[in-house]
Amino acid sequence: MYPSTLTQLARANPFSAPLFSLQKVEEPAQSPGPHGGHRRRLAAAAVPDSDVSCDFGSMKYYALCGFGGILSCGITHTAVVPLDLVKCRLQVDPGKYKSIFNGFSITVKEDGVRGLAKGWAPTFIGYSMQGLCKFGFYEVFKIFYSDLLGEENTYLWRTSLYLAASASAEFFADIALAPMEACKVRIQTQPGYANTLRECAPKMYGEEGLWAFYKGVVPLWMRQIPYTMMKFACFERTVEMLYKYVVPKPRSECSKSDQLVVTFVAGYIAGVFCAIVSHPADSVVSVLNKEKGSTAVGVLKKLGPMGVWKGLVARIIMIGTLTALQWFIYDSVKVYFRLPRPPPPEMPESLKKKLGLTE
Repeated sequence: MYPSTLTQLARANPFSAPLFSLQKVEEPAQSPGPHGGHRRRLAAAAVPDSDVSCDFGSMKYYALCGFGGILSCGITHTAVVPLDLVKCRLQVDPGKYKSIFNGFSITVKEDGVRGLAKGWAPTFIGYSMQGLCKFGFYEVFKIFYSDLLGEENTYLWRTSLYLAASASAEFFADIALAPMEACKVRIQTQPGYANTLRECAPKMYGEEGLWAFYKGVVPLWMRQIPYTMMKFACFERTVEMLYKYVVPKPRSECSKSDQLVVTFVAGYIAGVFCAIVSHPADSVVSVLNKEKGSTAVGVLKKLGPMGVWKGLVARIIMIGTLTALQWFIYDSVKVYFRLPRPPPPEMPESLKKKLGLTE
């Protein structure tokens, strides 16, 4: 009864979709620790040790993951500044900007083509810092939480683990992003206020003090934490489904370029869901950073149920493209630096025995 009951529970578990697996690494005998035991070590079963440049979970691994995050977020967000500018203006002034194309037309007519690049500097700096924390801390929390759970629970509850790890990482990433996001929105949505970061930051500080840069951090958490949780969980599940149902051969037999194509496709699909989940909070952030003295609750009441969805189409296009490119760049950095990359998940042997799946 015991194995069959466990099997039913495992199959019914809503968080049991395989995203990542850890397997125990057999190590040479070591001298006992201070309490007479050996330290248990879990590592990713990615590629043979001879093919990787560093150990999974080492400081070099975290540093290069953070570097990949800087490139993936900084470059991609800066590349779509024109679309982001129009999206923000659709959100804060829907009476003037009727649609995406109308927004581009009005912006070019009033500010010229160069006007589409407004806010590029705070975008690049802010989202580079966010990418460093988002991807770097994600790897840190992922390993930390899996060590707390143990090998078997990591497998059974891996979706929950990845949701928790991504949410924890984004909490700190948004603190790093908030000041530059406030400057970006002010430059893009208040014509005549400031044209550059050097003009905007001192002016905001002089008018409202340090609070001007962090008053949007709570709605930023409301926007970015659900976005990031969806970004990582949906991406991982989509990758798994693509390898299971679409790609005609196992991941281990795919070339690096084939794997990166799967990464891009899965990233775009995840990005569409990310945009939908986080858009209402994004609308609140845009209006909040535009208007002095405003509060998140006041902005939400002002926009109403329909107003928070203004600019959704533009954001789906932007976030879908962003997320796909971010995962592509991040995975490319891992491939280039030969970092450990997890394989398709496998149930630990000890759990198979408990579930009665092996003799």
